[in-house]
Amino acid sequence: MLQRILKQSNFSYLASNQWIRLVILTLSIGLVACGQETTPAKPPVPAVSVYEIKSQSVGGYREFVARTQAFKEADLRARVEGELIERHFKEGSNVEKGQTLFQIDPAAYKAAVSSAKADLSSRLSGESQAKQNLKRANDLIDDGYISQSDFDRLTTEESQAVSAVKAAEAALENAKLNLSYTTITAPFTGRIGKVNFNVGNIVGPASNTLASLIVTDPIFVSFQVEESVFISYQQAHQGSNKSDAVEFDISLRLPNNSEYLEQGKLDFANTKISEGMGTVELRTVFPNPNNIILPGLFVTLMVESKDKQEMALIPQAAVQENQQGKFILIVDEDNKVIQRHVVLGRRINAMWVVESGVSVGENVIVEGLQKVRSGIEVKAIEKYVDPLVGTISDVDNQVNDSVKVNNSDNSATTSTVK
Repeated sequence: MLQRILKQSNFSYLASNQWIRLVILTLSIGLVACGQETTPAKPPVPAVSVYEIKSQSVGGYREFVARTQAFKEADLRARVEGELIERHFKEGSNVEKGQTLFQIDPAAYKAAVSSAKADLSSRLSGESQAKQNLKRANDLIDDGYISQSDFDRLTTEESQAVSAVKAAEAALENAKLNLSYTTITAPFTGRIGKVNFNVGNIVGPASNTLASLIVTDPIFVSFQVEESVFISYQQAHQGSNKSDAVEFDISLRLPNNSEYLEQGKLDFANTKISEGMGTVELRTVFPNPNNIILPGLFVTLMVESKDKQEMALIPQAAVQENQQGKFILIVDEDNKVIQRHVVLGRRINAMWVVESGVSVGENVIVEGLQKVRSGIEVKAIEKYVDPLVGTISDVDNQVNDSVKVNNSDNSATTSTVK
């Protein structure tokens, strides 16, 4: 019994000792683990879209509010009174020079011509009789068969008869002219507008315009220039023999904000200053083969000097602004972000002209601006930016970048044309 008790006591001691060792080993492992420092995982490098800065030839530039005018315009009016009985065209159509447009009832004017012819015939008979009487008087006056007073009377009658014939001829000519006015023809080839009087109306010289005829190819575009700018230009070009040379690229932006494809040229400068405005009216002329431009449009005339320089262009999406001014974020050769303040010129469609602050070939961030800051490392992904509308796409899917970008609105700074 005692031996059994001793064996159980020895077993309990051994089990207790093993348990204590297990606890100590577990605590030791925990202390070693707590003494080791853990290294955090490195965050991924943010990816940004970049655009390689390119250059474009840019000259002195200015925009003007301008208005279009027809190259030729004629208001068709009735020159004689009568009923409008015919119309020989469709409103808005093209008509040829000499084409009959309107017909006024000619009946009364034909009768007037017939009456004038009859009157002329009567006057011619009277003239013939008066000349014969005067001839007889000349044969008799020397022999004393008629008195001097009778001779003088016959001479006067002959002169009056001649004058009466001339008056009758003029009346006939006038009657024929009035008859011709009953047919209204096109004075030149052009496009005719809305008709103001329908067939059946009585029209005459006091009536309003029957219709208007215009020529819109080419078309005039008129604008105003400040007197100081005009005088400065005149002084700068005194003695120049290049009066016929085109010194500017002149283009248009239409009311729907689209660029007109045709280029214009300076056509006329007014000979006096507008007293009320202090400006000089200038006029340009543009080809208009498709009649896209109509008279009376308000358009933006863009004038750029032909003396141009290569300037860097950046997308509008890349430009930010703070208290120091406008800036962009550049990715350098080490893929580090650099903040760069820039001086902007005018805007050309979706691009800004940069006067200073960047170089051609640098990569400017256009997407991902909100997740980067100056000094951090980034992954640069090159993108293509459409210079016309500013859409950003992959370089592999880019459209032809050789499209000539014309001058656009909302210029940041407007430089005076030199």
